[in-house]
Amino acid sequence: MEMKHYRPLGIAVLAAALCVQTPSAQAEIVSTDQLTAQYKIDAERAKIQTFLDRASVGEKMQTMGIDGLVAKDRVAALNDQEAHALAEKIDSLPTGGDFGGFTNEQLIIVLLIVILVAIIAS
Repeated sequence: MEMKHYRPLGIAVLAAALCVQTPSAQAEIVSTDQLTAQYKIDAERAKIQTFLDRASVGEKMQTMGIDGLVAKDRVAALNDQEAHALAEKIDSLPTGGDFGGFTNEQLIIVLLIVILVAIIAS
Protein backbone atom coordinates (compact mmCIF):
# COMPACT_ATOMS: atom_id res chain seq x y z
CA MET A 1 0.00 0.00 0.00
CA GLU A 2 2.84 2.37 0.68
CA MET A 3 4.17 1.80 -2.86
CA LYS A 4 1.11 3.42 -4.35
CA HIS A 5 2.08 6.70 -2.68
CA TYR A 6 5.59 6.68 -4.17
CA ARG A 7 4.53 5.99 -7.74
CA PRO A 8 2.95 9.46 -8.43
CA LEU A 9 5.89 11.12 -6.71
CA GLY A 10 8.35 9.21 -8.91
CA ILE A 11 6.43 10.11 -12.05
CA ALA A 12 6.41 13.78 -11.02
CA VAL A 13 10.18 13.79 -10.35
CA LEU A 14 10.88 12.08 -13.69
CA ALA A 15 8.68 14.54 -15.56
CA ALA A 16 10.39 17.50 -13.87
CA ALA A 17 13.82 16.09 -14.73
CA LEU A 18 12.88 15.65 -18.39
CA CYS A 19 11.51 19.20 -18.58
CA VAL A 20 14.68 20.71 -17.13
CA GLN A 21 17.06 18.77 -19.35
CA THR A 22 18.76 20.95 -21.99
CA PRO A 23 19.31 19.74 -25.54
CA SER A 24 22.82 18.41 -26.14
CA ALA A 25 23.06 19.12 -29.86
CA GLN A 26 22.54 22.25 -31.87
CA ALA A 27 22.32 22.63 -35.63
CA GLU A 28 23.01 25.69 -37.78
CA ILE A 29 22.92 26.42 -41.44
CA VAL A 30 26.40 26.94 -42.78
CA SER A 31 26.81 28.98 -45.93
CA THR A 32 29.05 28.02 -48.81
CA ASP A 33 31.14 31.14 -48.23
CA GLN A 34 31.90 30.05 -44.67
CA LEU A 35 32.96 26.59 -45.83
CA THR A 36 35.16 27.87 -48.64
CA ALA A 37 36.74 30.51 -46.40
CA GLN A 38 37.77 27.84 -43.88
CA TYR A 39 39.08 25.62 -46.69
CA LYS A 40 41.10 28.53 -48.10
CA ILE A 41 42.63 29.32 -44.70
CA ASP A 42 43.57 25.67 -44.18
CA ALA A 43 45.11 25.52 -47.67
CA GLU A 44 47.16 28.65 -47.03
CA ARG A 45 48.47 27.30 -43.73
CA ALA A 46 49.38 24.03 -45.48
CA LYS A 47 51.24 26.01 -48.16
CA ILE A 48 53.30 27.81 -45.50
CA GLN A 49 54.06 24.54 -43.68
CA THR A 50 55.10 22.90 -46.95
CA PHE A 51 57.42 25.80 -47.64
CA LEU A 52 58.97 25.48 -44.18
CA ASP A 53 59.48 21.74 -44.77
CA ARG A 54 61.83 22.40 -47.69
CA ALA A 55 65.40 21.35 -46.97
CA SER A 56 66.89 24.61 -48.24
CA VAL A 57 64.59 26.67 -46.00
CA GLY A 58 65.47 24.48 -43.01
CA GLU A 59 69.18 24.95 -43.68
CA LYS A 60 68.79 28.73 -43.96
CA MET A 61 66.82 28.88 -40.73
CA GLN A 62 69.50 26.84 -38.96
CA THR A 63 72.24 29.18 -40.21
CA MET A 64 70.21 32.14 -38.95
CA GLY A 65 69.77 30.46 -35.55
CA ILE A 66 66.06 29.73 -35.87
CA ASP A 67 64.79 26.33 -34.79
CA GLY A 68 62.46 24.78 -37.35
CA LEU A 69 60.00 23.55 -34.72
CA VAL A 70 59.76 27.00 -33.17
CA ALA A 71 59.10 28.53 -36.58
CA LYS A 72 56.36 25.98 -37.28
CA ASP A 73 54.76 26.68 -33.92
CA ARG A 74 54.84 30.41 -34.64
CA VAL A 75 53.27 29.88 -38.04
CA ALA A 76 50.54 27.81 -36.40
CA ALA A 77 49.96 30.74 -34.00
CA LEU A 78 49.43 33.23 -36.85
CA ASN A 79 45.94 34.63 -37.16
CA ASP A 80 44.04 34.18 -40.41
CA GLN A 81 45.00 37.57 -41.88
CA GLU A 82 48.71 37.06 -41.20
CA ALA A 83 48.66 33.56 -42.69
CA HIS A 84 46.84 34.90 -45.76
CA ALA A 85 49.40 37.69 -46.20
CA LEU A 86 52.31 35.28 -45.89
CA ALA A 87 50.76 32.83 -48.37
CA GLU A 88 50.25 35.68 -50.84
CA LYS A 89 53.90 36.66 -50.46
CA ILE A 90 54.91 33.09 -51.25
CA ASP A 91 52.69 33.12 -54.36
CA SER A 92 53.95 36.49 -55.56
CA LEU A 93 57.64 35.56 -55.50
CA PRO A 94 59.27 34.82 -58.83
CA THR A 95 59.79 31.10 -59.33
CA GLY A 96 63.42 30.18 -58.87
CA GLY A 97 64.37 33.81 -59.35
CA ASP A 98 66.54 36.22 -57.45
CA PHE A 99 64.84 39.16 -55.78
CA GLY A 100 67.27 41.98 -54.99
CA GLY A 101 70.09 39.62 -54.07
CA PHE A 102 67.78 37.43 -51.99
CA THR A 103 66.65 34.00 -53.03
CA ASN A 104 62.99 33.11 -52.54
CA GLU A 105 63.77 31.15 -49.40
CA GLN A 106 65.76 33.98 -47.88
CA LEU A 107 63.00 36.47 -48.58
CA ILE A 108 60.36 34.23 -47.00
CA ILE A 109 62.57 33.67 -43.96
CA VAL A 110 62.96 37.42 -43.57
CA LEU A 111 59.18 37.81 -43.82
CA LEU A 112 58.70 35.06 -41.22
CA ILE A 113 61.10 36.76 -38.86
CA VAL A 114 59.29 40.07 -39.28
CA ILE A 115 55.96 38.42 -38.52
CA LEU A 116 57.41 36.57 -35.54
CA VAL A 117 58.86 39.77 -34.12
CA ALA A 118 55.50 41.50 -34.63
CA ILE A 119 53.75 38.69 -32.77
CA ILE A 120 56.24 38.77 -29.92
CA ALA A 121 56.01 42.57 -29.66
CA SER A 122 52.23 42.55 -29.41
